[in-house]
Amino acid sequence: MTQILIVGATSAMARGCAFAWAAQGQRVLLAGRDDAELARLAQDIRVRFNTAAQVVALDLDETTPRESWLAELQETYGQIDGLLCAAGWMPDNETMRHGAPALQVIQRNFTGPVALINAFADVCEQRKHGFIVGISSVAGDRGRQSNYLYGAAKGGFAIYLAGLRNRLFASGVSVLTVKPGFVDTRMTFGLPGLFLVADPFWVGQQIVAASDKGRDEVYIPGFWRLILLIIRHVPEVVFKRLKL
Repeated sequence: MTQILIVGATSAMARGCAFAWAAQGQRVLLAGRDDAELARLAQDIRVRFNTAAQVVALDLDETTPRESWLAELQETYGQIDGLLCAAGWMPDNETMRHGAPALQVIQRNFTGPVALINAFADVCEQRKHGFIVGISSVAGDRGRQSNYLYGAAKGGFAIYLAGLRNRLFASGVSVLTVKPGFVDTRMTFGLPGLFLVADPFWVGQQIVAASDKGRDEVYIPGFWRLILLIIRHVPEVVFKRLKL
């Protein structure tokens, strides 16, 4: 039995992953800012799957070092074998473009997750055991006017995970990059132009299955790999004229 730290645990995709791991009998640590919602989720998991689920407070907007926080967490709850970072924030494009919100988009989707994963990666490398799953996005594969700040943060996160995967391979530590398409979550609710929207609990099951198989990168649903392959190969002279 392993123990998995799930960051951004109240998000729909993270819930799906938590349920999939709990169904396997794994223990989960649910981290986030909404203590009340985390407590409800933990109780649901305990009742539904008869496995351990604990709540821990974590705010990725804070810039404090994560090494001591992680050490205290393991001292309290025991060894953490895996980390899922599903934290993220995507406000509307006008909000993203100006001032503090732009910096918050970078902090919540890139800087904050990287600081935490760096600390956990060091632990995994030392003991030559563990796995890391990071939720990026298809938005990070090419900049589009509708969400280029969010896409830049997620694209940077995907590159970071690729480099980390290269670094940790010799230690036997797996790093999975997840690139979801449109998923039925609070973050996408009401957005125009959505199509083929995936169920978040199904997405969670696919993420856990990909992690169990030791995959490196996965698009969910899988057809997004082909869609993004086409989008990436549109010449810039044409692409810059598109309303995307």
